[in-house]
Amino acid sequence: MRFCSLGSGSGGNSTLIEASQGITRTRLLVDAGFSVRELVKRLARAGCEPESVDAVFITHEHGDHIGCALAFASRYRVPLVTSRGTWRAVGKDDFDPGLLRLVRDGETLALGDLEVNPFGVPHDANEPLQLTLNDGAARLGLVTDLGSAPESVSRALAGCQALLLECNHDEMLLRSGPYHPALKKRILGSHGHLSNTAAAELLARCLHGRLSLVAAAHLSETNNTPALALAALAPVLQGGGPEVRVADPKLGLDWFAVG
Repeated sequence: MRFCSLGSGSGGNSTLIEASQGITRTRLLVDAGFSVRELVKRLARAGCEPESVDAVFITHEHGDHIGCALAFASRYRVPLVTSRGTWRAVGKDDFDPGLLRLVRDGETLALGDLEVNPFGVPHDANEPLQLTLNDGAARLGLVTDLGSAPESVSRALAGCQALLLECNHDEMLLRSGPYHPALKKRILGSHGHLSNTAAAELLARCLHGRLSLVAAAHLSETNNTPALALAALAPVLQGGGPEVRVADPKLGLDWFAVG
């Protein structure tokens, strides 16, 4: 199994996961927070034709995640997977019901060479889901857009060999920055976004000997920097352990083999 970020930030988020058992290959797109044209361009940069995507998983209905998902799924006849709550928030009567698959927290979805395991997170959306993926040999965890990380989240991420982990903001930058007080309150709340400090605390609970990559994701361009995110995670790793990268809003993150 391998994955790459097609871009991660307030301007749009999308992650591509690929698994193969030799003669078969499965590609899952998690979120599609761009226009169809931009998403297809980013897929091409990753060496992926849109027709080769086997399913699109939408974590929640916010625009930087759902983006063109319905249009992309309709155009390329790709199944769309999401929660019932998310679908209630964005569902359209003209979307082909034959392409829709509804899942819930704790429900395992078999998708070709991948096992997809969604889990609920505290975020200000309608039934938001994050997920782990398993190809039988390795385990990948994707967790962005959550305001806090209860024990259920760290349990869901246990044993992952790679993590795409939200490091949305530096609290000092956010509190002193230009955002409206109401927006600051939302981001800092228990159903907002993870700070660098909160991400480091979650990482500490998920750290184990086989974890090979931590990718900091969903960094705010106003309230964070890659250097601040990496500095917050560094004490948890104590100079060793997994490789740490930062997913760029425009360039994303190159392919990484999990396991």
